Amino acid sequence: MDTVKAQIEELLYENAADFEIAKVLKKDIKLYFDTLEETFATTGGKDFLVKHTKKIDTVLKIIYKVALRSMFGDYAPMKNSVPLGLVALGSYGREQLCVHSDIDLMIVYKEVPGYNLKEMIEKMLYILWDTGLKIGHRVHTVEELYEVSKTDITIKTALVESRFIEGSHFIWVDTQNAISQIRHDNIKEFIELKLKEQEIKHRKFPLTMEPNLKEGVGGFRDANLVFWIGKAIYNVDNIKNLPSSIVDEKEYRTFRIALEFLFRVRSALHLATGKKEDKLRLDLIPSIAKLVGYEESKQGHMKFAKKVTESLKIIRLYSTIWLDKLTKEYVVVDSEKNFIYPKTKDFNTLLGELSDHAEKPFYAHSTFLQQLLVADRPDRPDETLYKTIARFFYQPYSYYILSSLSFSRLLKYVIPPIRNVVDLPQFDGYHQYAVDIHSMKSVYHLEHIEDPFIHDLFETLNKDEKAMLKLVTFLHDAGKGRKRDHHFVGASLFKVFANKLHIDPELIKTGETLIHYHTLMSNVAQREDLYSEKVILAFASHFKTKKLLAMIYILTYADMNGVGKDTYNSFNARLIKTLYLRSIEALSHTIMLDNAGKRIKKEQTLKKHPDFLALSKREQKKILQIPSNLLFLRYKPERIVAIAKKGFQTKEYEFLISNKRHLTIELIRARSFNLGYFLGKLTNLDVVNMDICKLFDDLKYFKIDFSVKVDREDILLIEEILHNSFNDSKKSTLHLPVIQKEELEIDCEHSQSYAMMRLHTTNQKGLLAYIINMFDEMGIDIVSAKIHTIKNRVRDIFLIEKNGNFCHNTDKIIDKLTGED
Repeated sequence: MDTVKAQIEELLYENAADFEIAKVLKKDIKLYFDTLEETFATTGGKDFLVKHTKKIDTVLKIIYKVALRSMFGDYAPMKNSVPLGLVALGSYGREQLCVHSDIDLMIVYKEVPGYNLKEMIEKMLYILWDTGLKIGHRVHTVEELYEVSKTDITIKTALVESRFIEGSHFIWVDTQNAISQIRHDNIKEFIELKLKEQEIKHRKFPLTMEPNLKEGVGGFRDANLVFWIGKAIYNVDNIKNLPSSIVDEKEYRTFRIALEFLFRVRSALHLATGKKEDKLRLDLIPSIAKLVGYEESKQGHMKFAKKVTESLKIIRLYSTIWLDKLTKEYVVVDSEKNFIYPKTKDFNTLLGELSDHAEKPFYAHSTFLQQLLVADRPDRPDETLYKTIARFFYQPYSYYILSSLSFSRLLKYVIPPIRNVVDLPQFDGYHQYAVDIHSMKSVYHLEHIEDPFIHDLFETLNKDEKAMLKLVTFLHDAGKGRKRDHHFVGASLFKVFANKLHIDPELIKTGETLIHYHTLMSNVAQREDLYSEKVILAFASHFKTKKLLAMIYILTYADMNGVGKDTYNSFNARLIKTLYLRSIEALSHTIMLDNAGKRIKKEQTLKKHPDFLALSKREQKKILQIPSNLLFLRYKPERIVAIAKKGFQTKEYEFLISNKRHLTIELIRARSFNLGYFLGKLTNLDVVNMDICKLFDDLKYFKIDFSVKVDREDILLIEEILHNSFNDSKKSTLHLPVIQKEELEIDCEHSQSYAMMRLHTTNQKGLLAYIINMFDEMGIDIVSAKIHTIKNRVRDIFLIEKNGNFCHNTDKIIDKLTGED
């Protein structure tokens, strides 16, 4: 800076133009900004802001000197003789000027003939603008300051925190006298307006995953407000100097550490973006975290974001406590908020008071929060505390208890399973809040259900079920931030904690199921075909009672509403309700539900199998989308993969004949296969089992087991019959079986997509061939078949596609099978 001063002295000596002086300053300022990251790396949060403030002070002092020399030449008077002063306002006045924030400058003067001060002021402003600095300026006479302050609360606030930079100390003394008058003017109105302003900013900028560090909850404006009101009442220069009855030294130390961290974060935010920026966007976190000194990894970014949220909560907590103390003589408490105040110093009793008041919405007053903080408590909750905690979830407004505990930073103490997710960020692009805040908001929406249909479902639950569901809703994401899947970790944490609260073991099992599958309903509703039988059965297989389905529906509603505004909307609400209603219908199909559940378990095993993992993603997806459950129920993972791989290679048809212990024929076909003809040609052989499974790409898989082993020379004949079975002109003579009507059952309401035919009759030669042939002639498509013969009795089940040909012709089918046609 000395070099710059020398250059300017030389320019002044040469009577250089103002823009030449501005160029020197501009070059120096650019060099200064280019090296700010290096300075930031070795400087603390507030110290960095002070250094930056002092740098701007130096520039302004030089410009003042230039203007003074330009106006008076070598006969410049003493500074105190010139009735003009430069005053810093706002964050600049507090020596908290951030890198790209506006520099709020006020020029104060007195009208004295002969000084031509307006010309001097213009010269200073022109040079300032030419330097490229972002100046926000005000120009006032000392006499008008008081009246100006009455025009706008923001102006009054700025004047209250003003700081002298350069010029006449006499003018500054007069300015201070005016500010003192301003400070004492209608303190009550000033406080009320500033508190109202804070309330509006908090609603506009809540504590989300992308917080506004300046205007939002727990931001710098909260800390500033303590200073502004403290200044107005006690004329202190910083929060630390407020009376100890208001600001406790230990509290201030915690507060100051948080504030110092946020100072660094905001400075890094300005440096990383190269502009004035107060919103910590998710995409900026990697660069900000790096500047602040965190490890360049996802874990490092998580720790950084968690620290930001924690610091904002600390500022919120202590600023609330101190503001209430500062303003208690000036502000009437809002009776509509139903504040509660401490009646005891015992921690467990205080928790009991929270519980007792949760019969309706309430807010813990700052005195209550502070008493919670200082009350003696055991190192961890004991049996006495757990009894009190259990009561929380039986109250209609548990949210307000949890919110009070969160506000006082005691949530992870009182409810240990939430410990790891307090302040934990969620970088999924979906959640708007840290995990603990999302969890509390989910409870809020559970207790404030706006959907009448879901509300009625909730009211069908008894008090124990409601309490369990509230606890589930609060802990559903408690497993996040671990290496294991958070669904399973969360369920384990819930189980342990619920046992401590002595919740009924059966309800604990229900709670575990709900947490295991708490994202399933929204995922299925929004990503899957809700008119697919497979989809509905797969979903409903996890929730096999109406009550369990109702609970997952209610939990999904609360969870989605807790994510953020408009996440749960009319569109996805319809989808989720459709899934719920269709799942209710599916509950009547217990066999199919059991099969769907077994299939899901098989799919989970399959997904881990090396043979499956060796396939391409496209091939894996095709296998998982196979409509037939039979394939998954009957075969091991390696066999399913082998069948699928054969299917990937099949152009028209492929078959395999095995004749070790008994004759088995496996066939995969793409084109029409005359199964009736094939079986008719082999009526001398008893079919003991047949599987028919739809695969993918219009392929079908057949596996037919016969009761005996055939001679080797018969294999060639069977191969010929197989080939001929793909010739539609081939026919075989079939014998009419003897079937009684009572041995035949047809159910066209088996499910939305499939009808079912069940046959329990005497085993007869050609029975199966006759039935299959009849279906082929009528254009009836068999989705899957279970053919089973034991002790000369057949127990055959056919699942049939509802394409109109079956259910519209049931009488005809019965007549054909019973010989009445």
